[in-house]
Amino acid sequence: MTDPVTVWHRLAGSTVLLDGFHALKHAVRFGAEVPVAVTADRAAALALADELAPDVRDALGALLTEVPHETYASFVPRPHPTAVAALAVRPSRESNLARLARTPRTTPVVVLDNPRNLGNAGAVIRLAAGFGAAGVVTTGTVDPWHPTVVRGGAGLHFATAVERLEVPDLPPGPMFALDPEGDDIRGIKLPDDAVLAFGSERTGLSTELRDRADHLLSLPMRPQVSSYNLATSVAMTLYHWSAGVGSPF
Repeated sequence: MTDPVTVWHRLAGSTVLLDGFHALKHAVRFGAEVPVAVTADRAAALALADELAPDVRDALGALLTEVPHETYASFVPRPHPTAVAALAVRPSRESNLARLARTPRTTPVVVLDNPRNLGNAGAVIRLAAGFGAAGVVTTGTVDPWHPTVVRGGAGLHFATAVERLEVPDLPPGPMFALDPEGDDIRGIKLPDDAVLAFGSERTGLSTELRDRADHLLSLPMRPQVSSYNLATSVAMTLYHWSAGVGSPF
């Protein structure tokens, strides 16, 4: 059996860090290739699998190797309460771009225009996966596969297509961008092939993306409330879309 520490050090620079039991569970559930997975407490990790993920319990049992806590802790930025970590192979950019470009599309693509907060980006990817969105695209400098984003997304990057693109290269489809000056979303039916765009937490939509948008929409908000959290805005918009089409699954 290959030493997991040796494998970890060989692959750490070219793979995706799965930080915590739930990230590993979701990655395995959605078909990720996981060459190495470790835990400081194998019995506790498999007990979690029995309770929360019996569908992938056997797969996790085959993957997880117990290592000393000090070794596990050296692999992650900060230890996770579940003391589980793994490395996964990132889906190819080519395959993700093909998924994003595929038409006709039956679920929207979410675009985050120059997001600044890594945790927010992860939460949006988790939401998008939960709604069955076709993908999440970011513009700007933030890497949507950064370990903090993957941790915030609980490994659900593997359940949808996640990529970073320039505005001119965004996926096809009618673009609905969220903006305080837009039309009330409650009066609009969002099509299945919509591209739903959300501005930066601090500066809102870029001029380039605003010019690309086909429609500007606003979310209902009580006067004198400044804004919603980015993930909350995405959740409200995806729920509005899903309520118009019934269950997307």
